[in-house]
Amino acid sequence: MAQENVRGAASLKGAARAAYLPGIDFTGSYIYNQRIINLLSEDAKLPTMSFDPSTGSYQYNLVKGPDGKPVVNPSTGSYIPSEIAVIPKEAMSYDIHNVFAGAFTLTQPVYMGGQIRALNQIAGFGEKIAKAMSNSVAEDIIYSVDEAYWTVVSLKEKKKLAESFVSLTDSLCYNVKLMLEEGVATKSDLLSVEVRANEANIALAKVSNGLVLSRMALAQICGLPPDTKMELSDEDLSTMDMEPASPVIDLSQVYDRRQDLEIVRQSINLLKGREALSLSEMLPKIAVIGAYSFSNPNFIDGFKKRFGGGFSVGATLQVPIWHWGGDYKRYKAAKSSTSAQRLLLEDLEEKVELQVNQARFSLDEAEKTYRMTVTNLQKAEENRMQAQMGFKEGVLTTSDVLAAQTAWLGANSEKIDAEIGLHLAHTYLSKVLGLLRY
Repeated sequence: MAQENVRGAASLKGAARAAYLPGIDFTGSYIYNQRIINLLSEDAKLPTMSFDPSTGSYQYNLVKGPDGKPVVNPSTGSYIPSEIAVIPKEAMSYDIHNVFAGAFTLTQPVYMGGQIRALNQIAGFGEKIAKAMSNSVAEDIIYSVDEAYWTVVSLKEKKKLAESFVSLTDSLCYNVKLMLEEGVATKSDLLSVEVRANEANIALAKVSNGLVLSRMALAQICGLPPDTKMELSDEDLSTMDMEPASPVIDLSQVYDRRQDLEIVRQSINLLKGREALSLSEMLPKIAVIGAYSFSNPNFIDGFKKRFGGGFSVGATLQVPIWHWGGDYKRYKAAKSSTSAQRLLLEDLEEKVELQVNQARFSLDEAEKTYRMTVTNLQKAEENRMQAQMGFKEGVLTTSDVLAAQTAWLGANSEKIDAEIGLHLAHTYLSKVLGLLRY
């Protein structure tokens, strides 16, 4: 999903870059009109004029009386023309029942107040944020896989330990039965050993089931079918190398490597782009427009029921004048968002410093715990051997042997947990230092 977001952000970046280039569009339309257009309601009768050489001008052709003066129409009060020109009503009627129109338009932005540049910056920072988020998800997956991996290793070792303990209790149970037959042990001793043997078998069953489930969980995290059979290279802790010493910590480099901080840093840059975008709303915008328009019918050379068209070129200028401060307030809101994100980055850097110190202290504690568990296991092993020898010589009871074996089991289990904890502490420190490789 994170990788798909990265691809989507890259596509948005390409879309923003395309805004620098001219856009070409086509628009087509069809209109049906119920009526035709009649520019005249009836035939038009227009008076005519003739050239008068005596005056050197054109004079209306009017009906004149015996006195040579123009005759006035009593009903209208106007002169009566002697000649008229007739424009038939049909000559000024146009059939527009079916109208087809279309236009090819080319728009080239010249200056958009920095809007296109801001959109490209926002898209570029959005792509970086998507990549940082993908890297962060990868780190989380690696840490989850590592945790599940060492859980399997831990349970595998504890299964070996449980099997060993079952073997010890079975051997002890056999010896106590022989001693009971010889009369040197009691029925109570045998029952105590059998109870402990049953507990050991129950513990073995639980750890075996846990190991199966942990393998299924690891396969699921790795994107494999849960029933996938796998053998881990570190399943034998006795042959596993210890982790290297903890790296030298330089917080400035840690800040640069941490992907969560990178997300916030790029978010600040993105919000700066939004500031520029808000500012562009208060600046003038200029664009060049070219178009080829056509229609049927057309009026280019009289009314003709066929397609006709032509080119046109122009420019547009938009200058914001007054919007009651709305654009400026949006600009101020964008600046406040940027400032808040900067404060968030400072807060996260402080928390990262605390996180690094906690991880380093946890690693130190894990190393000390591991060394102590190794010492404790050596002592528990020696105590178990002494208890078994004392039991064979008859100076110790079955309770003493069971107590020594239980202490040995606990020390072994603590040593396994400490070693796994040490590996996880190294992994966690690498994670908080931004050193996990993916």
